[in-house]
Amino acid sequence: RRGDFNAPIVYQVERSRDGGSFSSRRVSAIQHGEQILTMSASFQAPQPGHEHQLAMPEVPAPETLEDLDGFVRRVVPDPSPQLRLFLERVRPWQFRPVEQRHPLEFQAQPPRRRIWFRLDGELPDDDALHRALLTYVSDYNLLDVSTMPHGRTHIDLAMASIDHALWFHRPLRVNDWLLYDIESPS
Repeated sequence: RRGDFNAPIVYQVERSRDGGSFSSRRVSAIQHGEQILTMSASFQAPQPGHEHQLAMPEVPAPETLEDLDGFVRRVVPDPSPQLRLFLERVRPWQFRPVEQRHPLEFQAQPPRRRIWFRLDGELPDDDALHRALLTYVSDYNLLDVSTMPHGRTHIDLAMASIDHALWFHRPLRVNDWLLYDIESPS
């Protein structure tokens, strides 16, 4: 369910398992007496193990790309009141798409988006905080990719992300440039 920014949220946490290396929790977020979110979270104590990673895609460096807000301002000189409100909102995240997509031209495109992002500012060196912020921002740009083959966007559709999963394999910093490589196979 959609949350209400003006109302408190009650979180109910169930300790599902506490072991030597692994633990898990089930969290329900309740607002106005109704559940608005459920989350299953598993945790593992840091320990050495085998590591591998796919090769980084060949993409331009983020410093060479135009910021998403700047691109939209440039290609839409007379934005609608809704788009103007979006552009005037101060956001802590910078987004620099590898392939820019015109916000008002709905043409079918392959279902892939690569976008550099980072938090604009300094943060304490706290792994849990950086992971929480990455979890939050992971929802940005996610749904738009599934609409690309159909020539649609979040502007002309009502959409909500229902379910996605994240795995954290190593420490990260959200105020460093990170590449989000999103594909929608189905």
